[in-house]
Amino acid sequence: MSITPHDERFMAAAIRLSRWHLGRTATNPSVGCLIVRDGVIVGRAVTALGGRPHAETQALAEAGALARGATAYVTLEPCSHHGKTPPCSEALIAYGVARIVISVADPDPRVSGRGIAMLREAGIEVDTGVLEAEGRHSLAAYLTRQTKNRPYVTLKLAVSADGMIGRAGAGQVAITGPEARAQVQALRAETDAILVGIGTAITDDPLLTVRTPGLESQSPIRIVLDPSLALPLTSKLVETAREVPVIVVASEEVWPLSADAEGLPPSALPGISPTGGEIGKRRDPNSPVSDGDGFGLRQDVGQGANPDPISPLVGEMPGRAEGGNAPADATDMDSRRAALEAAGVEVLYCNPYHPEVLLPALATRGISSLLVEGGAKTARLFLEAGLVDRIQLYQAPGVIGERGIESPLLTTDIPSGFVHTGTLMFGEDRLDEYERGL
Repeated sequence: MSITPHDERFMAAAIRLSRWHLGRTATNPSVGCLIVRDGVIVGRAVTALGGRPHAETQALAEAGALARGATAYVTLEPCSHHGKTPPCSEALIAYGVARIVISVADPDPRVSGRGIAMLREAGIEVDTGVLEAEGRHSLAAYLTRQTKNRPYVTLKLAVSADGMIGRAGAGQVAITGPEARAQVQALRAETDAILVGIGTAITDDPLLTVRTPGLESQSPIRIVLDPSLALPLTSKLVETAREVPVIVVASEEVWPLSADAEGLPPSALPGISPTGGEIGKRRDPNSPVSDGDGFGLRQDVGQGANPDPISPLVGEMPGRAEGGNAPADATDMDSRRAALEAAGVEVLYCNPYHPEVLLPALATRGISSLLVEGGAKTARLFLEAGLVDRIQLYQAPGVIGERGIESPLLTTDIPSGFVHTGTLMFGEDRLDEYERGL
């Protein structure tokens, strides 16, 4: 059966529905499903909070007997394997659905093509690739973690009219207006984790939570690149670590020698992670990324990007954390580590300035989407590594002036490989968005 405008209309509705639970379905993708009979929606659902039950089983339950002979519109190929729940493909067959329309095939090797094959073998008509570009966009985080073993990375920058993102020594500076800031809160709410450098964490003392009334519970995990554990114990991040998770990414050099076999930090021990799951294979942190290092990141390095690991950032090197005092010796380091952990902060030992190693480490703990929000040096780190997938660049009419901190990126120097996907206005502020293909 050929694809009709009605198919595209219903799939567009399923894709919109799928966005309801972005960032709230754990390691499972947020999938939308509609059951349509005689042109009328008789069942609809999105993957439940926490990832279960899946969208298909919920939509089928809502449709009930009306599902027999109906068409199901699903944004991602229905699963075909037995996990914590039975396969969705089996449920679709059992309910007697006559036709399945799918936007995106699932790259998960447990599913890829098998769900479609199971449905067709049962005599169900299956059409795939309907509004695939839009479907892939809505599933970008899940697809990136599945195919690249890392989270989908969004870089957000707010830039003044004179090209600055802040003022030295001034702490947080409001560059954009309330409408743009509200939009950023919405972005945080649909993202698994948010990341800043230690300089920003100390100078700005941010909360990095979602402050929109009613969405506070959707605050992302907060991550700080903190090689020498310089994050103040009195910071807002530490003080709220038991309410919203905080991870500090410490240098492997500060891992206590007595804590592991041969004194190696967790990221140097295959199969071991302080956060659960395999961080990666042991490798020389000063060697270039190779095709055989276990991460398969060579394809992620964008045109014009530096494929080699990035050196520690000036002003954020161990012992020189911007605006803070790093622990002076091993005893002080152990004391600081213990105090952070006692406050509920998790310490992850993984070179903070090698995102090609850090991102897979985050993926092993189920983080599929990451928002890089500050500051200039951290933004440059991910840009130079070629590991940014989407850029959100806000431009405000105000001027910072003297002692301004120059933005690492302007609309005139977007890296090659990015496509401008749209412009939106929020009050007087302009948002330009750029994306790289999945």
